[in-house]
Amino acid sequence: MKKLITSTFAVVAVLFAFTSCNNSDNSSKSGALSSNNAEKVYVAPGEHDSHYAFLSGGYSGNLTVYGLPSGRMFKEIPVFSQFPTSGYGYSEETKPMLNTSHGFIPWGDAHHPDISQTNGEVDGRFVFINENNTPRIAKIDLKTFETTEIIEVPNSAGNHSSSYVTENTEYVVAGTRFSVPIPQRDMPIKEYKGNFQGALSFISVAPETGNMDIKFQVLMPGFNYDLSHPGRGKSHGWFFFTTYNTEEANTLLEVNASQNDKDFIAAINWKKIEEYVNNGGGTMMPANYAHNVYDEVTHTATTTMKKEVRVVNPSEVPGAVYFIPTPKSPHGCDVDPTGEYIVGNGKLSANLTVHSFTKMLDAIKNEKFAGEAYGIPILNFEDVLAGVVEQPGLGPLHTEFDGKGNAYTTFFISSEVVKWKLGTWEVIDRKPTYYSPGHLAIPGGNSGKPFGKYMFVMNKITKDRYLPVGPELEHSAQLYDISGDKMELLLDFPTHGEPHYAAAIPASIIKDQSQKIYKLADNKHPYAAKSDADTKVIRNGNEVHIQMTTIRSHFSPDNIEGIKVGDKVFFHITNLEQDFDVPHGFAMIGQNNSGLLVMPGQTKTSVWEPKEVGVWPFYCTDFCSALHQEMQGYVRVSAEDSDTPIKWSLGEDIE
Repeated sequence: MKKLITSTFAVVAVLFAFTSCNNSDNSSKSGALSSNNAEKVYVAPGEHDSHYAFLSGGYSGNLTVYGLPSGRMFKEIPVFSQFPTSGYGYSEETKPMLNTSHGFIPWGDAHHPDISQTNGEVDGRFVFINENNTPRIAKIDLKTFETTEIIEVPNSAGNHSSSYVTENTEYVVAGTRFSVPIPQRDMPIKEYKGNFQGALSFISVAPETGNMDIKFQVLMPGFNYDLSHPGRGKSHGWFFFTTYNTEEANTLLEVNASQNDKDFIAAINWKKIEEYVNNGGGTMMPANYAHNVYDEVTHTATTTMKKEVRVVNPSEVPGAVYFIPTPKSPHGCDVDPTGEYIVGNGKLSANLTVHSFTKMLDAIKNEKFAGEAYGIPILNFEDVLAGVVEQPGLGPLHTEFDGKGNAYTTFFISSEVVKWKLGTWEVIDRKPTYYSPGHLAIPGGNSGKPFGKYMFVMNKITKDRYLPVGPELEHSAQLYDISGDKMELLLDFPTHGEPHYAAAIPASIIKDQSQKIYKLADNKHPYAAKSDADTKVIRNGNEVHIQMTTIRSHFSPDNIEGIKVGDKVFFHITNLEQDFDVPHGFAMIGQNNSGLLVMPGQTKTSVWEPKEVGVWPFYCTDFCSALHQEMQGYVRVSAEDSDTPIKWSLGEDIE
């Protein structure tokens, strides 16, 4: 008991020391933001931010787009969750995007975005992001800032160590957090050890189109695979995953998964496995998973159900997989821009451990092994150690790099971000965050070419940062200027959902390729009406298809008769505008799904099933002109057994 009390006082003393240090630094230098700092984040009306930042929305299932340095949110991109603002996941065209082997899933848990790369540099073509709960990887096209592809990941559970891309976007990774029986089967949970496995999926990306496909899955021992990063530069061709629960416990993990002195970083030579697979290696395993693709010509998504996947056992490819011991319960697994240093952020370690890729290769070559786990060689900790950052903080989580030889690590418990030097391992600077940070992001910081002007930290607890709005606040983020020797806190801004990770990029790489409209001439939607002359109302049994147009400030047709109770009415809305930033909305009284927001030149479909006779209005929900209020129409609904014929008007009275 005396030892326990002594240990408790020791921990409290350390925490107090960090807190005191932080408060002292904050009160003297960076407490209230100075007017000078306010000027540094001010973007005048009509001017643009210098950077885009893409933040995961966590349990919102979506991706949010912010500007830096202003901290303004520009857009919420629907990805894994239905989004009534635009009708994503409600419109007939986008419903297939949320199909899975488990059926239609209207929500998701989005964690880690990553931007496509060319030659190790972010290229601004795509953002990829993972869904943790129902394992999926999505691709967002940065021409339109819309989700264009989602692929489900079979043999996985808790798709957490995702989605990070290799330096030429050859692959997007999808690593499982929870190991499960593969293939799934009914078995006692207590038989976890030795029977559960973790799948690490390598999803290929077509160079021209960006289309995704699961190339292969590596079936690993039944550990938890937390985070990952690709090798780059000298380590290109390798991928690194942090693991925890190497004990293979199945209950009370906060105790039972913290018994081993060290867990592992799994080093995967994907180039070697790729060669093996290209020569016919691996086994095709039955699987059931959805591949959803949105066609920007037809404006429609389709679902293909896949039935098998190629799996590889590490024992089939000697020399392809190794375990690097790292301080226990690691979270982040981060690789510096040169590809030499691999940082293992052990959450329960007092120090920050850095491994050497060069030493790893030497240890492999000379077979300096400490043992093996399920046939996978374990390297000696000392043989791959590059260096240690001594007592930098409490609860290290994630590290990124500025391209100038410096690293930045978040510390969850001591609520700070610490800057340290690669190679010398000395702490250069530390700044408080508010509060309990998870990940941080530097534009290009997860690539071979970081743009090291800004860094922002995403925190898990907000407390007193903003006006209270009930029991919970939006999460907070802090923006720092890292262009000098010392970090400078510039801005504190709220974020939506629960951001886990973010990716950022200079705006100049993306903004000039941003699509302004969909060209009507290219619209191949089967129900597109490209002029008022194409509008029509067609009955097919109890289905009625209305091909409608919108333009400032009217619908065509605007009055429709002959609809009956029990009909299934499809409103196919084409926006005839060919001007940037002029969408039109559509809402129908009694609509049981969602309204629509239709972009210029686009066609979207909403289904309405009238339940009562009457004359029911529809209208535009997006203010589009001075006569927006006049943009409306009516649908006459008659009894199910009536003989009222289908009729409609384009501005004249219905005869």
